[in-house]
Amino acid sequence: MTSHELFYATNRNHLGDDRWNPTGYGTGFSEDGLENLRFGRVTVQADDGIVTGYLQTTGDYGTGNGIALSDYLTKQAGDDTVTKIEAYREELSADTQGATVLGSTAMFQALQRITTQATDILIYIHGFNVSWQDAVAAALSLQIRLNNSPVGDGAQHLQVVLFSWPSDGKAIPYVSYKSDRSEAAASGMAFGRGVLKVRDFLMEICRRTGGNRCEQNIHLLCHSMGNYVLQNTLPRIADYAAGRALPRLFDQIFMCSPDVDADCFEGTNPLVRLPELCRSVTVYFNRHDKSMYLSDYTKGNPERLGCNGVSRPALLDAKITTVDCTAVVTDEGVVEHSYYLDGYVTDDIRRSTDGVAPNDAIRSRHATGSFGNLWAL
Repeated sequence: MTSHELFYATNRNHLGDDRWNPTGYGTGFSEDGLENLRFGRVTVQADDGIVTGYLQTTGDYGTGNGIALSDYLTKQAGDDTVTKIEAYREELSADTQGATVLGSTAMFQALQRITTQATDILIYIHGFNVSWQDAVAAALSLQIRLNNSPVGDGAQHLQVVLFSWPSDGKAIPYVSYKSDRSEAAASGMAFGRGVLKVRDFLMEICRRTGGNRCEQNIHLLCHSMGNYVLQNTLPRIADYAAGRALPRLFDQIFMCSPDVDADCFEGTNPLVRLPELCRSVTVYFNRHDKSMYLSDYTKGNPERLGCNGVSRPALLDAKITTVDCTAVVTDEGVVEHSYYLDGYVTDDIRRSTDGVAPNDAIRSRHATGSFGNLWAL
């Protein structure tokens, strides 16, 4: 058995009597308010043979069955004999004359030490109908898959940081989706608060070091309704940008199966400003994604970005690339929506975090259309 460590931030309510050593997190907002964030670490023990088996599984989707790995890790994350959760304490410190010691600062400092070991940070926001255990499992599966990708740079690693918002974790038709969408919108404010904390921490590092920084990058990956969380984050960040461009905190932003409008990069939609936050945005979509049909037709939402890609490719910002994954998503069920954890798609994400150009011939993708930013796997 190997212990796999994951860092997290959450605005969910804690479960158990001790908020600093909770038994888990629930489906409601923190009792201290919907923008209250708890920061911590969770370790999950997993059988090496089982993990290796899923990493080596091969199918039409490529090598590495991250979805099956996530299912296994969900069971592990729900077993308190192999899983430990430790929240960073926030308390008054006599050493600093009563100043508050922030949990966010403690976690950021731990991550800063990790980046000295040739490790990028990837922040992950999960989607709709995801429990705390599901979220931990998906984040760990993503972390394990990216660090064991057959196309990855062996000298470069990635540490995933989970942002978990209070998704219901249960599928009740016409009820849980609507509830999750409201909670996702509210959680955008909480995540925006977290992004601002990262900005302030990095600015303090630059102040102390005279502008010197490590050579590692911070990336962001949002899945499904996690992209709606992101959409509602941008106005919060903009409120503190004083009319200027948003801070460029991320290298790569990945929008996987995004449950947002197909015209989200047009007009006055908040996501129009997303490229200001990063060096590059990649949108992954699947034309057979039944979860997108659910959002589109049964919920009365406009056409979804995660089903057919952008409405008007000619209007895309030069930083935005779209990737049609339909050809490599050959199975039905959860695979249609969570394919970012499998084979070719995860490998394509890893290529990007390694700095491989979108049009590099070593990628398993080909150009579609004539705009230069439309691709298919």
